[in-house]
Amino acid sequence: MFCGPGGQFGNELGVIRDGSVVPTDAGRLEVARELGFSETVFVDDAATGAIDIWTPSVRLPFAGHPCVGAGWLLDVAGLVTRAGRVEVRHDGEFTWITARSEWVPARTLRQYGDAAAVDALEVPPPGAWIYAWAWQDEAAGRVRARAFPGRGDGIAEDEATGAAAIALTAALGRQLTITQGRGSQLTTSPRPDGWIEVGGRVSQRARR
Repeated sequence: MFCGPGGQFGNELGVIRDGSVVPTDAGRLEVARELGFSETVFVDDAATGAIDIWTPSVRLPFAGHPCVGAGWLLDVAGLVTRAGRVEVRHDGEFTWITARSEWVPARTLRQYGDAAAVDALEVPPPGAWIYAWAWQDEAAGRVRARAFPGRGDGIAEDEATGAAAIALTAALGRQLTITQGRGSQLTTSPRPDGWIEVGGRVSQRARR
């Protein structure tokens, strides 16, 4: 999810298309840990778009890149998450979701002076969930970012994080084009009444 223009980079997502095969919370956590992705989605009802999102350590009521991936894979107009209903739309090579910034779990947005400073960062020790960012071109709304979940669950750096991009968009109140991690790309836009849209490219890859 959130691949670059050529389909490279992006954040991998595990999807269990029939969530009924893993009915318990303990089982879902175990599967998420075994897969080792930053998030794994369990589809509880493909027709309604009901999904359950897990990291290798916790359940998330909402997360951006799992919603973009599940919306693309299920080809639905909306998803039902524990935080609320997420609208989905498809526009050419982009899949977009619309969600609310208050659904985003706590994130520390930490601004740096330039993109080089963000690039030079070492992974911090476990603790706060940090979204490090800097302007690449403020007038054009272009941002360089990296994400450090800080959970101590094996995900030291998250390649592309839609929820954090939503939080930054809400804080800045403007449309953004974000290059995150090794080269993933996210585009965001504030919508009326506190909703924020985030979108990107999706590429399906063979199983490992």
